[in-house]
Amino acid sequence: MRVKKDDLVIILSGASRNKAATRDKRYRVLSVDKEKGKVTVEGVNVVQKAVRRSRRNPRGGMLSMEMPIAMSNVQVVCQKCGKPTRVGARFAEDGAKFRVCKKCGADISQVSPARVKK
Repeated sequence: MRVKKDDLVIILSGASRNKAATRDKRYRVLSVDKEKGKVTVEGVNVVQKAVRRSRRNPRGGMLSMEMPIAMSNVQVVCQKCGKPTRVGARFAEDGAKFRVCKKCGADISQVSPARVKK
């Protein structure tokens, strides 16, 4: 899994794509759907949905919500170097697995904990 919840990403294609004027725009991933290969990104692909009146929503009306986009349309931004990068994997000596920035080699996050030897 290359993209995880709370990662900072840039948009590679679509209406919210980073154009020359907004190249430094970073977005936060809200959720990831592995089976469908989709991610929900904060402030991207926002749609208006009509909602009936109910106890949960007493006024009803139009509700803004983010819809998922394809995972291939986003790219992770490294926290250390600040550049959009591909993500690799690295195993530590104790057996822990880390996601790694391909540009600077910094650890992005830990995927699995260290293995306990018996």
